Amino acid sequence: MQIRDRIKELRRVRASELRPNRRNWRTHPQAQRDALRGVLAEVGYADALLARELPDGTLELIDGHLRAETTPDMEVPVLILDLDDAEAAKLLALHDPLAEMAEADEEALAELVANVETENAAVQALLNKMITEPMSLDSTTDSIELRQLETKRPPKMAWVMIGIPTVRFGEIAKTVESLAEREGIVIESTCNGENQD
Repeated sequence: MQIRDRIKELRRVRASELRPNRRNWRTHPQAQRDALRGVLAEVGYADALLARELPDGTLELIDGHLRAETTPDMEVPVLILDLDDAEAAKLLALHDPLAEMAEADEEALAELVANVETENAAVQALLNKMITEPMSLDSTTDSIELRQLETKRPPKMAWVMIGIPTVRFGEIAKTVESLAEREGIVIESTCNGENQD
């Protein structure tokens, strides 16, 4: 298989000058917008937007619509791709779904999240969701099914239900309380190797 490099250049462009793609299928809920603002405020730009140059010289976005919309007055990094219309449509359709096909090593994720500090409420909510996502609501029985971590827990960490570090407990107290109110749910934490109900 011969793989082509389709990146022509990295260019810094005022975000408001980037043309949104008329075929963009992604929508962005407020929680995502808030979390992105938080990450940009705490970390900054750490990834380039993707665009292609149209015959009139304008740049049409393929990836990065929300970032461009969030920072319209900023010069942002843009990878200019050498794609025709059909190729751009293919990448627009598949770029995010390909990334979403990756699976999570829950132990590694829990350890990583436990070591991430943030002062932004939206970013903290996203971190909490990343850990609690394995919970699913069974609509037929109206019961919560908790998927426990199947691998060993990292050393020197305390956990509350499905691997949430106890340092995060105060931030998810409402979630814990709502789970505890459901019939048949037992909230268990493990601290220093001893189970505590």
